[in-house]
Formats: sequence, C-alpha cells, structure tokens
Amino acid sequence: MAPRILLARHGQTAWSLSGKHTGRTDVPLLDEGRQGAKLLGERLRRAPYDGLAGVEVRTSPLVRARETCELAGFGERADVWDTLMEWDYGAYEGLTPAEIQVVRPGWLIWRDGVPEGETLAEVTARADEVVAWARGASRDVLVFAHGHVLRAIGARWLGLPLSFAARIRLNPTSLSVLGWAYGEPAIESWNETGHLAG
Repeated sequence: MAPRILLARHGQTAWSLSGKHTGRTDVPLLDEGRQGAKLLGERLRRAPYDGLAGVEVRTSPLVRARETCELAGFGERADVWDTLMEWDYGAYEGLTPAEIQVVRPGWLIWRDGVPEGETLAEVTARADEVVAWARGASRDVLVFAHGHVLRAIGARWLGLPLSFAARIRLNPTSLSVLGWAYGEPAIESWNETGHLAG
C-alpha cells in the first residue's frame, strides 16, 4: 500500500484557547493539553493503529508539539524537524483574528498572508517538502505539529492551493490521516477528537 501521513496537532495552550496566533512563540501546553496528549497516545496504541510499530515519527521543535509527542509516547522515536514549525506570523504574532480585523478588515491569512512573516509561497514550499517526504517513505509516517502548517499539508497533499486550507479546520490534539482513494491523494479522516472524551 502507498504510505499515508498521520497528522497530530499539539495539545491546548493558553494562546490556542484564546485564539491568539501562535507561530514561533514557544508556548507550553496547559494541563488540559497534557491530558489530551496522553489520550491521543492511548488512541494510537489501539486498533487500527496498534502503536504504529516501525512508523517514522517527526515533530516540530516547538515545545507544545514536542511535549505532545512525548506525552503521546512517541518522544524517543521522533526526529525534530524544523520544516514542521508553525507559520511565522510576523507582525500578527500573538494577535487574535478579531484584533487583526480591526486594522485589516476582511483579512484572511490563507489569501492575504501576514506582514513581516512567512509568505504564502514559503508556507506552501514547506508543506510540499513534508508531502514529498511522506510520499517517498516506505511506510506510514506520523508528524506532530501545529494547526496552520498541518492544514497547509492537507491542502498540498490533495494537490490543491494553500487557500483550500481555510476550509479544513483543526482542533488541538486532533488526529487526521491523509491517504489514498482509487490511486488519488485523499483525506482518510480529518480532525478526529473522539479520544479526548476518554
């Protein structure tokens, strides 16, 4: 079978809870986020994943992703990969969408980008790098990263422009699987959070 990529978004942080754009600021997990990461690990140890033995694991270097990876039980198997870092939001770092709308009405990150941060083309290139790595693997892969970069990977896996990512939201500590259908890239599952109910 062609390899799939499993996407794990990091657990809840104070900034994700308040809706602040959290790019390169190294915000730690809340207790809720730590508990969610443990529940995600339990989910990945049950069928159909069965612990993902032999699967290659990579994580963003930012603490919220690395800690989620560790608490889920994959820390010792994971390689840190800068390509999985969150979008560099530049001047919009730490702002909520509502605060940005005050100074830039109608703004949409997936269309308009951010000032003094990463461009749409740069984020697309990073997402494409992850997709190329996953498709070149000999088995499924698992990554721990962040909401916007994972949504970008989802769009690019499907061969769609970055703007499509606006339509596929991701909750903290969610699990998604990008795979194949009839030989074409497909979303196998998206934004699963049932494990958080325990």
